[in-house]
This record gives sequence, structure tokens and C-alpha cells, in this order.
Amino acid sequence: MATLRKANAYSKRIVVPFTRVSKKRTKAYVKTVPAQKIVKFKMGKILTSQEEKVPHVLTVVSTENVQLRHNALEATRQFINKKLDNELNGMYIFKIIPFPHHIQRENKMITGAGADRMQTGMQLSYGKSMGKAAILKKNSKIYVIHLPNPKAVVFARKVIKQIKSKLPGQIKVLYEDTSKSKKKPVKKPAPKKE
Repeated sequence: MATLRKANAYSKRIVVPFTRVSKKRTKAYVKTVPAQKIVKFKMGKILTSQEEKVPHVLTVVSTENVQLRHNALEATRQFINKKLDNELNGMYIFKIIPFPHHIQRENKMITGAGADRMQTGMQLSYGKSMGKAAILKKNSKIYVIHLPNPKAVVFARKVIKQIKSKLPGQIKVLYEDTSKSKKKPVKKPAPKKE
């Protein structure tokens, strides 16, 4: 069974994005592209046009430069979505912001008896594609959650606290109440009668 390398082998490394995929095989640097693990990028029964129904917004933001793997994004997406759906019955909007474009490579190492005779070491160590990641800069958004009331905000903050360990690097949660920020329409004076 193939196992994944630990995320810390990739997450804090500064990398050049490796994304060159072409329909013409001769022009593609990436010969095989791993399958996308993230199934949905937008969840909840509320439409984007009905955002005024869910005025409380929580934004999960990365506080450092990291590579966020697609399997970490999918695992946290499933957990958050399940908890919110059970508690709020679809009355929310949950969006995943980053898209994993960067393709990660791994130089597979042979283990077992006599492996040192077959292993080439660092010779031709370019590696093969093994996963995808989103390259996040400091203060870039990871998730945006629109919620109907302050009670739901407290619940969502608890859920986000539970998924912190599944994400690489440090994260912070920003809160915004969009119902207060909307300006009231200014009444225009009635036209004067002559």
C-alpha cells in the first residue's frame, strides 16, 4: 500500500509552482496529473444571491506562507460541512477559496533488505507526481463561511478550532457582520411643484 509522506516534508518549503500541463505531451513538463480530491468548492443550501439571509461571515486565513495539500483541504471540508449541515440544516454558505494547482513530486525510496544495491540515491532524483497543493501566501483566505445568527458563529468557531490540527501552519479566524455594514438608502427629496 502506497503511503503519503508527512505534510511537513512539503508544507513550509518555498517552491516554484510546478503546474505546466499541456494537451500536447511533448510540451507538458508534468506527464501525469494526480486526481483532484476536492469534490465541492461551494456548499450550503443558500444561494449566493441570497447572502443577506446569512449576514455573519467567518473567514479562515493563513498567517504564514504554506503549501496546503488537497487531501488536507478535503478532510477539513468534509468535517466542517457535516457539522454545519447537522446543526444549521443547510442555512449557511461555505466556500473553499484556494485551488490546488501546484503538483508535488516525490523521489520514491526503496526499503527492505538489499535496497541499497538497487537504489540510485540522489541520481536522477527529479521524482514523480504524487499529489496537488495550493501555495498560500501570508494572510490568504482558506475558507469563507456565511452564517445566519451569532449562535451559529459561536458553533462554527468551535468547529474551526477542531480542524486546526489538520491544516499546516497557523490560521486565524476573522469575523464580519455584513448586516451592519450595509448603508441605509438615502431618501431623495421629492421634486418641488411649481
